[in-house]
Amino acid sequence: QVRLVESGGGYVQTGGSLRLSCTASGRTFSTYAVGWFRQAPGKEREFVATMAGYSLTRFYADSVKGRFTISRDNAKNTVYLQMNSLKPEDTATYYCNTGRAAAPVRDTNAVGNSWGQGTQVIVSS
Repeated sequence: QVRLVESGGGYVQTGGSLRLSCTASGRTFSTYAVGWFRQAPGKEREFVATMAGYSLTRFYADSVKGRFTISRDNAKNTVYLQMNSLKPEDTATYYCNTGRAAAPVRDTNAVGNSWGQGTQVIVSS
């Protein structure tokens, strides 16, 4: 198991930007896919973005495509989510996790670790 700690959330106006970070400890995660997920109040957790292990392959949810960018720094055991042109519908608690292998992870039931505390993002209209 890897311990995941998310940070960087906050309150921002529509059109603003935030950069989320997720640092892993416990063991290196460079060989695993990483992913960002979010959960809005009263809704189920959903996929946002994922990046494969060993490659630069990325996938995004349609709702964030063109606005969000996932990246990773394996030397720092950290994954990032750059969020631009934020909308009120992006308001949620954001979580990161790894996959169970190098293949991109989009299924919330296919993650490799327990969920962390997440970081809250609030976008005002």
